[in-house]
Amino acid sequence: MAVDYAVIVLYLAGMLAMGWWGMRRAKSKSDFLVAGRRLGPAMYSGTMAAIVLGGASTIGGVGLGYQYGLSGAWMVFTIGLGLLALSVFFAGRIARLKVYTVSEMLDLRYGGSAGLISGVVMWAYTLMLAVTSTIAYATIFDVLFGMDRTLSIILGGAIVVAYSALGGMWSITLTDMVQFVVKTIGVLLLLLPIAVIKAGGFAEMRAQLPDDYFAPLGIGGQTVFTYVLIYSFGMLIGQDIWQRVFTARSDKVARLGGTAAGTYCLAYALAGAVIGTAAKVLYPHLGSPDDAFATIVKDALPMGVRGLVLAAALSAVMSTSSGALIACATVANNDIWGRWRPSGRRGGDDGGHDGAHGGGRDGAQDGAHDGGRDEVTGNRAFILLMGVAVIAIAITLNDVVAALTVAYNLLVGGLLVPILGGLMWKRGTGAGALAAVAVGGVTVIGLMFSLGVLANEPIYYGLIASLVAYVVVSLATRPTDASVLAAWRARLAGEPDRGEPGVAVAQSTAQRV
Repeated sequence: MAVDYAVIVLYLAGMLAMGWWGMRRAKSKSDFLVAGRRLGPAMYSGTMAAIVLGGASTIGGVGLGYQYGLSGAWMVFTIGLGLLALSVFFAGRIARLKVYTVSEMLDLRYGGSAGLISGVVMWAYTLMLAVTSTIAYATIFDVLFGMDRTLSIILGGAIVVAYSALGGMWSITLTDMVQFVVKTIGVLLLLLPIAVIKAGGFAEMRAQLPDDYFAPLGIGGQTVFTYVLIYSFGMLIGQDIWQRVFTARSDKVARLGGTAAGTYCLAYALAGAVIGTAAKVLYPHLGSPDDAFATIVKDALPMGVRGLVLAAALSAVMSTSSGALIACATVANNDIWGRWRPSGRRGGDDGGHDGAHGGGRDGAQDGAHDGGRDEVTGNRAFILLMGVAVIAIAITLNDVVAALTVAYNLLVGGLLVPILGGLMWKRGTGAGALAAVAVGGVTVIGLMFSLGVLANEPIYYGLIASLVAYVVVSLATRPTDASVLAAWRARLAGEPDRGEPGVAVAQSTAQRV
């Protein structure tokens, strides 16, 4: 294992070096939070694929393949479908807004009435996503070094916090690109063909396993539908995903690069399911399906290759963990603390200013409003603070699936309708958005409490309740101020800020909330 250990140690050292190099480029808030909005198609698509394909997509995807066969690909497949939908239908408009958070978009669209409550919901989601990603280090370092769970979480978490805090999104972008390459080589080009060959080829796999393992819906139609609601819709509205859209150099890059990343996710989904199916042939009596990835890597791969594939698993976890961490810190600083700090201002000049005023066509204008290195220092401090909180929660939390389910249910049940409604329906109002978040969130929480956290019904009825509340309250209240909508349409069109009255309305309202 000495060669494998050397590969892993070199990989981890490389991540820290990338963080240090990224620090030299993070000179403004725009650089630190959205990589200066300067990523081209290759960097954008690689890093977008890296963040959405985390440990659950890699280790969990193989586990679902072990348990259900090829239909185990549906979980990761729906992630890819969600990313494709985001890229084709919404990414161009999102990129043109020149904001930093989802809540700033809601402030701009509704005149500043929905930002705080949406910020709290989004912060809880990104926090739990970072926590569950960090917990995965325990599994990987146990396989690698037989390391204690707590020490594994501290080690893995500390490395991610370090390179994320050093250079912000620039460091994360550089490390994610390396992680994308490592995952592609380790999982698609090495583990996939080796696993199939070890299992005797597809013909032998079909002969050894039941027909259900090769049925498109062997996992169950209702399960697939639930995956679509949670993961596909979650891709449309998550701060961690939107923050990557904000890094695109143009709306064209956001559309085409995201489409390429979504297509890559579909291939990755099928690869994980095939690897899991091959593992079922090779090791039919594992104690847990989630052991399939580690088992096939340890037993089926040669020295050196094994280290690279384990580095690929580590890459998957780190890319999601770092993306969730910077999203959590961005929301905490800009959308929550920024509204409560004594000055009443947030963001660069303030977050409301960037959210309502940043309408330039490139990231340079963001930098002009940033307030210099003080903003970088403040955001870096929030990454450190949130990172410590994530590591502490990860050490104490045991039920990972339940925690992630609660986070996704609250995100989709509470925020999907007001976000997509704001993008698609001009009659939607701030009061309607607030009602949708409150009613959807309360419905989801109440049904999870009564029916169980893992039940499917909370997200079904939560979405329905949120939609009804949004439509009814929006139609029953005064339409959004015309000047606010004019400013919103101008930003969607990518027009530079000319001091429209609607901008001032949105900004002043946001500062009062």
